Amino acid sequence: MDGELITRADNVVMSSPVEFLELLAREAAAVEFEGPLVAARSAGLSTDRIAELERAKTVALRVRALLERRRRRESELSGLYDTVRDLAGLRDLDDVLRAIVHRARHLLDADVAYMTLNDAERGDTYMRVTDGSVSARFQQLRLPMGAGLGGLVAQSGAPYVTADYPQDERFHHTREIDAGVSEEGLVAILGVPLRLGSTSIGVLYAANRSARPFAREEVALLLSLAAHAAVAIDTARLLAETRAALAELSAANTTIRAHSSSVERAAAAHDRMTALVLRGGGVEDVTAAVTDVLGGSLLALDAEGRRLARVGEIDEPDRAEIIEAVAASRTEGRSVRRGTLWYAAVVAGAENLGALVLHPEDELADADQRILERAALVTALLLLFRRTVAEAEGRVRGELLDDLIARPLRDADALRSRARRLGVDLDAPHVLVAVGEDAIAATGSARQRVLSWATTYASARGGLAAARDGRVALMLPGQDAGDSARAVARDLSRITGRPVTAGASGPSSGPASPAAAFREADRCLTALVALGRAGQGASSAELGFVGLLLGTVADDGEADVRRFLTTTLGPVIEYDTRRGTALVRTLEAYFGVGGSLARAAEQLHVHVNTVTQRLERVGQLLGPDWQRPDRALEVQLALRLHRLRTAEG
Repeated sequence: MDGELITRADNVVMSSPVEFLELLAREAAAVEFEGPLVAARSAGLSTDRIAELERAKTVALRVRALLERRRRRESELSGLYDTVRDLAGLRDLDDVLRAIVHRARHLLDADVAYMTLNDAERGDTYMRVTDGSVSARFQQLRLPMGAGLGGLVAQSGAPYVTADYPQDERFHHTREIDAGVSEEGLVAILGVPLRLGSTSIGVLYAANRSARPFAREEVALLLSLAAHAAVAIDTARLLAETRAALAELSAANTTIRAHSSSVERAAAAHDRMTALVLRGGGVEDVTAAVTDVLGGSLLALDAEGRRLARVGEIDEPDRAEIIEAVAASRTEGRSVRRGTLWYAAVVAGAENLGALVLHPEDELADADQRILERAALVTALLLLFRRTVAEAEGRVRGELLDDLIARPLRDADALRSRARRLGVDLDAPHVLVAVGEDAIAATGSARQRVLSWATTYASARGGLAAARDGRVALMLPGQDAGDSARAVARDLSRITGRPVTAGASGPSSGPASPAAAFREADRCLTALVALGRAGQGASSAELGFVGLLLGTVADDGEADVRRFLTTTLGPVIEYDTRRGTALVRTLEAYFGVGGSLARAAEQLHVHVNTVTQRLERVGQLLGPDWQRPDRALEVQLALRLHRLRTAEG
């Protein structure tokens, strides 16, 4: 029996080193290395044998620990290698920092790893990246310099470690930091500085939710990771600065190119507009040249805000906006912007000639604004040239009309020849319009402005205009004298800002006709004033025989007309006005049908008795002899005058 035990014991002793090797080979836990000793003691081996097994176990455990350190070191080196590789292919700083913090957590087998960075502007440090954190409050912590473990590391630039942070009195605790650490459940914390040279820029941490010490190797490992994180941050900063510098260089290059392009456009525009002036171009050519160079749409306006030319789709701005913008442009001496539109005043000295309104496709550079301003200057030159030519042509046209109106008529063929050179056909039907003194009562520039308008108005219609005997005379192609007179009165009233009266006659034709037609138009003008219709336009044909009569009255004819109306028809007019009756209308109908009561009643749509009663009332107002032939003629004339005075122009 003893021999079998020894043999079995010998077999156990002889196989024990093999068992320890097998345990090392399968990376068994340290506690499993007690198994062979337990079996030997159970088998009753000798003390020497057991001691020998103890030594073998100790050597095996040392080998196991050495292998474990090497595996851990290999893992650390692999993590550091991966970090370096991430830095080499740095694309996004946040991704790299998250990777470093994640590796720190796993290499140190920590519950939480996180990183804070210093805020130079606020003078504290803030949470930048976390891994394993579950507390939102902890993830938003800001640590004052010197407060807490992290604040102390950030301030001193040296690693600090605590196995039990809540109970560690080495740190300055604050309510906010302790609340965040408590909510996260952290106990053991290791913090190492992120350093760039001698400057600390933040802190890298590893922490556990239970008390545990951190070995020196773990501190060294975290310092290595922190060094890589600092390199990543500095590399990102350098990359950002490089990108910013490249962006600035690119922007500068773009600006230089844009400026060069603007200068080239300005030179081309200058050459083109100079050529326009030299070859006698117009405002339309200038607007086309500007839009060709600058793009967009352009509107050219005269001093009154009327359109001279337009290129492209652009709505005419509000009149008040135009006035304000042009005034600002004149004051500043350059173009101004209002919303999406650019305004450049067109001026000649102190005189406002109009404006250019540009709606560009793109933003205007300074050089582009100079192009618009130069175009405004060229437009001013062209308008002055046009005015000079128009004034010269106006004088020629005025002299021709003056000769046509003057008496006696001179060489008719010569007059026809002069008219043809001006594009006027004297043998075609035309009307004569006489404009009253109310249009030219002002002196100086205002009077010249009226004559200039009349010259332009007539010339645009193939007619003539001239100042004559305190009047402005216009000879216009056409056959409707009344419409021509009303159009002239309306347009000139708008230009002068006050009512203008215009009388007209015609149509007539031939070189001999303008003189007689002007005299008739002048008499019509006088009749309109006498009838109280100043500010209106009409023809002599529309006034009839009353117009012919009143056209010959003296300057106080209007007072005479009022006196005649008051004496002859005044009581009836006053009665109608006071009582709202229709006695005047009844009289007009009665005389209009030759004194027939029945036909007058039919025309007025009333009963014959009503007409009789109204005429009896007229007799009471005017006297019983109002139907006597001489009185009846005066009453009819008064009715005609009353109708003309109250007629609309």
